[in-house]
Amino acid sequence: MTAQLAFRRADTGDLGVLVSLYDDAARWMVDRGIDQWKPGQKDADHFRLRMEEGEVWIAALADGTVAGAFELWWEDEAAWGAQPPVAGYVHRLMVRRGAPAGTGAELLARAERRIAETGRSLCRLDCVATNPRLRAYYEGRGYTVVGEQPFKSGAGGSSYGVTLLEKPLG
Repeated sequence: MTAQLAFRRADTGDLGVLVSLYDDAARWMVDRGIDQWKPGQKDADHFRLRMEEGEVWIAALADGTVAGAFELWWEDEAAWGAQPPVAGYVHRLMVRRGAPAGTGAELLARAERRIAETGRSLCRLDCVATNPRLRAYYEGRGYTVVGEQPFKSGAGGSSYGVTLLEKPLG
């Protein structure tokens, strides 16, 4: 595991950091030929809305350096359809380049604990169907593929396929 991370809810003062984390991760994907995130796709308004409709969490190292962040939603009809309130949905798990090894796993574990704290019994997420490495990452952390959503709506009216994964909590 990584160095101890301190987690806190993001606020509007973190919008620039969140946009930077996203853009850096998106550039890393583009540089490696991974067709998923694109720099500039998520702006401050996106993260502000996620804070209003769900939760955004930031993880920092002991020296205050931001190591990563994630979004936590309480519903995700675009990917999962209408569902009873039994799950939390993790989105935009972002790790700063150069963060200690295992940071992503710690972010995911914190999201799982937060979901369990609310009394929900499942952690759900989706990943682009064309990214088998990411799917394997989640499966290696106890997630099971439970379906595919071939036409998830994206920005600008685009659609793309995602793999749906979930993990029982507790």
